[in-house]
Amino acid sequence: MNHWIVAPIVLPAVLAPFIVMVLRYHLDLQRIFSVAGVIGLLGIALTITAQASGGDIQVYELGDWPAPFGIVLVLDRMSAMMVLLTALLALPIVLYAIASGWDNRGKHFHALFHFQLMGVCGAFLTGDAFNLFVFFEVLLIASYGLMTHGGGSVRLKAGVQYVTYNLLGSTLFLFALGTIYAVTGTLNMADIAVRVAELPAEDTALLRVGAVLLLLVFCIKAAVLPLHFWLPASYANAPLPVAALFAIMTKIGAYSILRVYTLAFGPEVAATEGLIGEWLQPAALLTLAVGVVGILGAQHIARMVAFCAIASMGTLLIAISLFTPQAAAAALYYIFHSTLATALMFLVADMVMERRGGSIAPKSPMPQSGLISALFFVGAVALAGMPPLSGFIGKLLVLDAARDAADARAIWAVVLIGSFITIVGLARAGSLIFWKSQSAEYAPEGDSEDVPTPEPLPGLAFTAIFGAVLGLVLLTLFAGPALEYTRKTAEQLFAPEHYIAAVLGEEG
Repeated sequence: MNHWIVAPIVLPAVLAPFIVMVLRYHLDLQRIFSVAGVIGLLGIALTITAQASGGDIQVYELGDWPAPFGIVLVLDRMSAMMVLLTALLALPIVLYAIASGWDNRGKHFHALFHFQLMGVCGAFLTGDAFNLFVFFEVLLIASYGLMTHGGGSVRLKAGVQYVTYNLLGSTLFLFALGTIYAVTGTLNMADIAVRVAELPAEDTALLRVGAVLLLLVFCIKAAVLPLHFWLPASYANAPLPVAALFAIMTKIGAYSILRVYTLAFGPEVAATEGLIGEWLQPAALLTLAVGVVGILGAQHIARMVAFCAIASMGTLLIAISLFTPQAAAAALYYIFHSTLATALMFLVADMVMERRGGSIAPKSPMPQSGLISALFFVGAVALAGMPPLSGFIGKLLVLDAARDAADARAIWAVVLIGSFITIVGLARAGSLIFWKSQSAEYAPEGDSEDVPTPEPLPGLAFTAIFGAVLGLVLLTLFAGPALEYTRKTAEQLFAPEHYIAAVLGEEG
């Protein structure tokens, strides 16, 4: 077996308790080991991505127990791509957290950070639906601690809301798994696909209930309307480097929809025919619409970026809801873009809040205003989908994939109008924050927002953010190879027989 497959889970799983038990009183050592761990994870991710790029699907059987009886991890193009995205996202965020001093504003930041990475990587690599639930819980438990890192009543209140919504999602997840297990007798995803295909159409009522419950769970994770209410307050009130890391968490919901509903419950399966696209596409359109209206009306920069995350999820799920290889390839490219762009904007928002507070209103000029405004401009161009950055390519791919859809006009209208409103909303925020600054003595009355001092290591902080910008630039410059990879990944997704054969063997 290829032991590289389990390494993205084992490395943070070993490093996190080591930081807690051995380095808990030595912040400098925590920082060194944390950065080294993320660099190691990036090296592992590049290795397994190279291994998966040939198209072979590799299976890691824990305890040497074969599927469907044992726990398996599965490496294919999509899981490798998502682990690589996680590692690429984690590096600038951990550097920024160190540079800004956020890791020193509470306890156990670095340990929780690596537990979070363990859960995220495990969710992408698992081949078992129950262990998908387990890794969801691992990353959520870590995110609870990161969410309230630094304390404060507002953050604690947002954290309680975040916990409540996600506990609801976890409960629904267990109900969904129980229902599916009652019908199929298995929770291995490849085995579920085989059992579902063998079910007669008249015996699928309970299975459809389980499939709908599972979709609701993934939609909660992906912040799909009307299940998105937890995200704006939770992300806006979390430490913004943590919110930048959380940009990958909504993508886990999108990944899970792609994985499960192309493998087991796809439109071509008689038992669940017509179940997914008819529900998901209208919800995705509404999610995008609500997100862009939130951007236009936001009065706080962190909340505005949270609505940017919602809008980007709407665009992503529009592509996923089409359930075609072309649309899936567009969605996979857009996942990479939107994750990096959203994280970039959260880090820029943190710089703004450290210097002038978060309200979108004219105030006195802040230090490094020119450089921060340039970074804000880059993030705004990327999120709005304007040329020349990768957001323009991503949205163009989504629109092209929707040309032959039944609701093509509605999709084009919502995406294009949404992009225009996003441009207006971000331009409004940028002009008020950076251009219409005024002297301190004329600051708006009643503005008593506590503004912390800027980050102690501004050079490293700017370097980390420019790392995210570099990711967007490279995704644009190498759009051709990236799109070729996502096209092959989509083809692999829509040929589930290869996945099933790899996991269960030729006899499966």
